[in-house]
Amino acid sequence: MSSEELEQGRVAVGSDALSLLDWRRQVAELYREVRRCDDAARAHALWRERRDRLFREHPQSPLTPGDPLRVTGLPYWPYDRSLRFELPLVPVSTPTTYSVATAVEETTRLRQLGWVQLPDPLGGRLAVWLLEQYGGGIFVPFRDATAGDSTYGAGRYLLDTAKGADLGSVGDRLVLDFNFSYHPSCRYDPAWLCPLAPPQSVLLSAIEGGERLALD
Repeated sequence: MSSEELEQGRVAVGSDALSLLDWRRQVAELYREVRRCDDAARAHALWRERRDRLFREHPQSPLTPGDPLRVTGLPYWPYDRSLRFELPLVPVSTPTTYSVATAVEETTRLRQLGWVQLPDPLGGRLAVWLLEQYGGGIFVPFRDATAGDSTYGAGRYLLDTAKGADLGSVGDRLVLDFNFSYHPSCRYDPAWLCPLAPPQSVLLSAIEGGERLALD
């Protein structure tokens, strides 16, 4: 490889890294604005508009160049205030751990911090995980009865604070709003590897809120 080709490779790698940094910054800023908003439905409308813009325009978009979702925007259910909760973290005496491949030669290790119990009529409980990479972010994936039908079969994400997806807390209670649940990047492009919902993150109820598969 010539010095010119090597330099071009360095520029490409550096540009890609800065592009990813910009994506992370914009996502983190979006969630800061969501947390500052005093009305959850307005915050959700802002979240949708800004996510559509990122997915349409940003070079780090997980959408492939010809994906029609760049034109139509991502599909969601209408905002449902009954799907927003402030829930305490119930600790576990013996934390479960597991590892998952998230990139070539990269493994992400997760350790369960506890559970959140969902009220009726949803019912069930979800594991809350600590990502032992990325400085210890909180991660809440889930798979519900819509998976494989109206949502991605491997599940959706509710929180991923290491990547900026953080709805905040009220005192010692986590804010969990299923209207803000979203598909992982591997739903759009198989080149991505994503941590998916483990057995501790499966719900029997159907949660018709948040991002869904394309409408008919």
